[in-house]
Amino acid sequence: MNKTIGIFGGGQLGRMMAQAALPLNIQCTFFDVSTDCPSAALGTVISSKTENGLQDFIASADVFSLEFENTPLSDVDVLTKQKDMHPPRQALAIAQHRLSEKALFDALEIPVAPYKAVDSLESLSAAVAELGLPIVLKTATGGYDGKGQFVLRSEQQIEQAWAELGPAGSLIAESFVTFSREVSIIAVRGQNGDVKTWPLAENHHHHGILSHSIVPAPNSADLQPVAQDYITRLLNHLNYVGVLTLELFVTDKGLYANEMAPRVHNSGHWSIEGAVCSQFENHIRAVAGLPLGSTEVVRPTVMINIIGQYPQSEQVLALEGVHLHLYNKEEREGRKIGHLTLMPNDTAQLTTLCRQLAKILPNPLALSEDMTI
Repeated sequence: MNKTIGIFGGGQLGRMMAQAALPLNIQCTFFDVSTDCPSAALGTVISSKTENGLQDFIASADVFSLEFENTPLSDVDVLTKQKDMHPPRQALAIAQHRLSEKALFDALEIPVAPYKAVDSLESLSAAVAELGLPIVLKTATGGYDGKGQFVLRSEQQIEQAWAELGPAGSLIAESFVTFSREVSIIAVRGQNGDVKTWPLAENHHHHGILSHSIVPAPNSADLQPVAQDYITRLLNHLNYVGVLTLELFVTDKGLYANEMAPRVHNSGHWSIEGAVCSQFENHIRAVAGLPLGSTEVVRPTVMINIIGQYPQSEQVLALEGVHLHLYNKEEREGRKIGHLTLMPNDTAQLTTLCRQLAKILPNPLALSEDMTI
C-alpha cells in the first residue's frame, strides 16, 4: 500500500520533501495557514485557519511529519492520539525550549557554552556577574535567523536587553563562544534504529541568515567522528525517526553544541545533487518505514541561499555546474526564496563561479572568492 505523508507546514522544506516523495510513489498533504504556500503545487493543502482543519488534515494521510520546529504541541497531541508522527513529540518539545535543549545536551555529555536561566532583571544581572561579558541573551522559545537575541557587551546594556526580550518570559543567557567557524551535522534514523550521517557542512551567515554552506567542511576529518557521536547520542536517546540537525561551534576546546533542529535543514539542501540520497529523500524513507539510502557525497558541493530577490534564471543556468532551486515565494527583504547548488571540479572553478554569481545575484550576501573545497 502506498502511504500518504501529512506534513505540518507548507514552506520550501515541505515542498522539497514532497519532491523527494513523488519518485517513491508517496503522496504528501500539508497543514498551513496559507493554501497558496510553496508546497501547494505538490499536494493538497489543508488550511489551519478553518474550524475542522486539523481533523481534515489528520484524515488526509497515513503517517505524519513536520517542516518547522514551532509546530504547536497541542496539534501534535491531538494527532498522536489517532496516528503516528515522526519525529517524536519529545524531540519537538525539547527543540522548542532552549533551556530544555541545553539540559538534554548536558545529560548526554554534549559540550555547550556555560548558560543560566533568566526570568527577571535581577536574574539577568546575576547571570552577567556569574558568566561574565559578553553574553548572548535569547528567548527560550521562538526566534530564528538571529531573531529573539541580544548580545550584551557591557553592564550598561542590561536594562535595555531586559526591556527588549523580558516580555517574552523565559530567557537564557549564554556565555559568548569564541569560535573559528560554524558547522552542522545532519543525520537520519530509521524506524529500525539504523543511523546514517552526512558530512559536516561549514556554514557562513550574513546578518543572522545562512548565506552559504560548504560540504564537506574543509579540514573536518577530526571533527566528523565527534559530531557524528554527538548526534547519534541524541537520535538514540530520543528514539528518533527521521532527519535531525545539530548546529555546532568549532572552538579551541573542541565542538560546542549550539542547537538542534528536529527536521530537514537549510544547511542540507546541498544533498539534493551532492549526495547519493538527499536529506529530503531519506527523511521520507524513514517516516514511511523504508530502508535508508546512502549519505555518501557525490562530489564537494557549495549551497548558496537566494535571499530577497530572484536572479535572472537564464543567467544562472548558463553557468556550468550550477543547479537552481526556486521556492515560488514572493520577494521580500531577508527572505529565503531559493537556493543554488554549485558542484565545481576544483577550487579554481569555484572561485570563477563566485565571481560570476557576485555579478548575477541581486543580493550575493557573504560570498567570498577565497572559498575552498
